[in-house]
Amino acid sequence: TPLAYLPIKTLEKSSSHQTPTMSNYYSRREFAKSLGISAGALPFLLNLGSLANAATETLKQRLIIVFSPNGVIPPNFWPDEEGDQFNLKRIMAPLEPFKSKLLTLHGVSDKIRGDGDNHMRGMGCLLTGIELYPGNIQGGSDTPAGWASGISIDQEIKNYLQSKPETQTRFGSLEFGVGVPSRADTWTRMVYSGPNRPVSPIDDPHAMLNKLYGQRKDQESVRSILDDVQADLAKLRSKVSQEDRRLLDEHEALVREFEKQLAPSDADNHVVPTLDAKLEDSNDNIPTLTRQQMDLMLHAIQADFARIFTFQFTNSVGQAKMRWLGIEEDHHGLSHEPDSNEQAVEKLTKINIWYCEQIAYLAQKLSDTPEPNGNGSMLDNTTILWTNELGKGNSHTLENIPFVLIGGGLGFRMGRSLKFKSTPHNRLLLSLAHGFGHQITRFGNENYCGDGPLSLT
Repeated sequence: TPLAYLPIKTLEKSSSHQTPTMSNYYSRREFAKSLGISAGALPFLLNLGSLANAATETLKQRLIIVFSPNGVIPPNFWPDEEGDQFNLKRIMAPLEPFKSKLLTLHGVSDKIRGDGDNHMRGMGCLLTGIELYPGNIQGGSDTPAGWASGISIDQEIKNYLQSKPETQTRFGSLEFGVGVPSRADTWTRMVYSGPNRPVSPIDDPHAMLNKLYGQRKDQESVRSILDDVQADLAKLRSKVSQEDRRLLDEHEALVREFEKQLAPSDADNHVVPTLDAKLEDSNDNIPTLTRQQMDLMLHAIQADFARIFTFQFTNSVGQAKMRWLGIEEDHHGLSHEPDSNEQAVEKLTKINIWYCEQIAYLAQKLSDTPEPNGNGSMLDNTTILWTNELGKGNSHTLENIPFVLIGGGLGFRMGRSLKFKSTPHNRLLLSLAHGFGHQITRFGNENYCGDGPLSLT
């Protein structure tokens, strides 16, 4: 990936007795050269305050969209109360420590119709707010469909942030996944860089680590990326403040620890069974892969590699078998069971509690991590949006789509349970853009944008 260019504050370089700042140089590569270090060390210095220009410091706003599939059990999900005095039901109970930073949006619905079944439109229209193209992907309806006909809101906001030097980052956005099928179709893609242009999530931690920190020719022979830049980092330490040296040390330690987790072991040399071997490994490793991917995302946030993130659990019609919860049936099959099947309802509740626990882990890590500039914690400036392609699995409804926000930074008044009346989710997508200062008046199908963004402030 080419290194993005930074703003040019002045055409003059810093004098020899000053510590250079990144804003004095044409590009990050030129800045690295001025310090006498290689471009390979750049991922470790981009978030160090003492190398930044204080005059260009802006509030770092971030958005993390987390997707889990197959709807929820509404009575065990939505708070009964409305307003700032509300009680969390079983599924959202793991978010109790963040109740003051929580915003639940009952009654926000996906109004997009057209080609494709509800699982397809629920996924492809979730972040785009616009119809699917006609196509040859046949789902459970009479009309097959293709890809979404518009950009997704995460990429719209990413493009807006990348257009401004003060909010530009190395990647702009990062798309994480866990257990996402290798096939590419409308059920497996929710991010779109434009009409008919789906973006594949990266669900291999090795591949994501490689994208973030360097290139490796052989995934099976993991070598330490840091070894290549140790000399450069030693030079860098003499150029930064004591506080940034501490951050640099912590970042190095985190990457090294993660590399240890990814390194091959003797157990990986066994003969892999041919019967659904890859699917079996992927399914049963979902908890471990989730933790690795979330930790990598946290590293990327600390390094300011991007401000926009998506995290996709499996896919629409996701069929994970959560054996680690004592559940042998696949998730999608269970979601079709009637409400009268109490055992299925209980298992589906446990599945969604597990998803919520992963989000609580992410929120806690962000809450425990201070912003480098001292402006609160990273959760204070990060909004996590947890969502789904369906409101309820066995009815396949696109009404009351789960939209739960945790965190801060977008100017929304948190700590509330809000209830709307079948409100188009396009208005929520507008609210997210406005939270970043992107004052668009239409997004997706303009017929569902007439009342403007939701009033969440």
